[in-house]
Amino acid sequence: MINSKKLGWGLIGASDIAKTRMIEAINGQADSAVMAVMSMSDERAKRYAAENGIPRSYNSVEALLTDPEVDVVYISTTNERHKQEVTLAAKSGKHVLCEKPLALTVSDAREMVETCKQSHVVLGTNHHLRNAVTHRALRRLIKEGAIGKPLAARVFHAVYLPPRLQGWRLDRPEAGGGVILDITVHDADTLHFALDDDALEVVALSGQQGLAQSGLEDAVMGVIKFRSGLLAQFHDAFTIKNARTGLEVHGTDGSLIAEDVMTQEPQGRLFLQRQDKREEVDLGQHENLYTHQVRHFNDAVRGQGTPFATGEDGVRSLAVASAVLESTKNGQRIAVRY
Repeated sequence: MINSKKLGWGLIGASDIAKTRMIEAINGQADSAVMAVMSMSDERAKRYAAENGIPRSYNSVEALLTDPEVDVVYISTTNERHKQEVTLAAKSGKHVLCEKPLALTVSDAREMVETCKQSHVVLGTNHHLRNAVTHRALRRLIKEGAIGKPLAARVFHAVYLPPRLQGWRLDRPEAGGGVILDITVHDADTLHFALDDDALEVVALSGQQGLAQSGLEDAVMGVIKFRSGLLAQFHDAFTIKNARTGLEVHGTDGSLIAEDVMTQEPQGRLFLQRQDKREEVDLGQHENLYTHQVRHFNDAVRGQGTPFATGEDGVRSLAVASAVLESTKNGQRIAVRY
């Protein structure tokens, strides 16, 4: 029975994020461990397994999915491969934590959610930001009415893409490259989580500022209108070396200002501003975002709750990012189609 055994995870994709974030988060849980890794390059799979202490390696998704010690797969391949790999995993009875965006189209993402439901497996989206204690505190304070009715939000998520990641994100449109599907999709999820509100429409402009090629964008600015009437402004980029990240939510009675929080690191500060009084919110201890994600996912697999970011959350964030992409191409306000 899965409830009484240690969960075995298989990595579909010998990726940087798996190496730098997820392996530690999975192996750090008392009830899970990485048992296998897959890469289409047999040599890369074997080398990656040896470097990261993973017992077995495979050169095909199908081979990894036949491993009886793999209960869960983490998918971190390029975006155009997600749908096929999630579908294969679900039909093999494996639970799935998939990187964002779930797919390249909303319709494909919805099909993935449905396939996992029909296969009775758990599907989660690896939206790491909502796992941060800063964003969880921000959501709680908004729900408690700390700033009254939220009216506006601003997201500062313009960063510099590290050289080690300057590959397909910058030059492969067919793989789902570009800053919108890489960063704006995270903004969409974080705003939905913090505000508990749904996006209705977007308008945005994008640019090429020296990194992206092949018609892809490496910078974007825009506005999202939410069901409540709130307007959220966002700036995302791969090209900005010296900016700080942040999230602000302004309401009728106050403002919440989160600094250095749109990041993979367990860091950042949150301030509550009312009139002339600014006080720092006590966040307690920061927790590794991916550890929090994996813990909740393991619990969901065992029938205790849901992933901290579900498959449906992945559909929602992709719908917003897709609308932003469309707006940048035709210069119009675009309704978010879920």
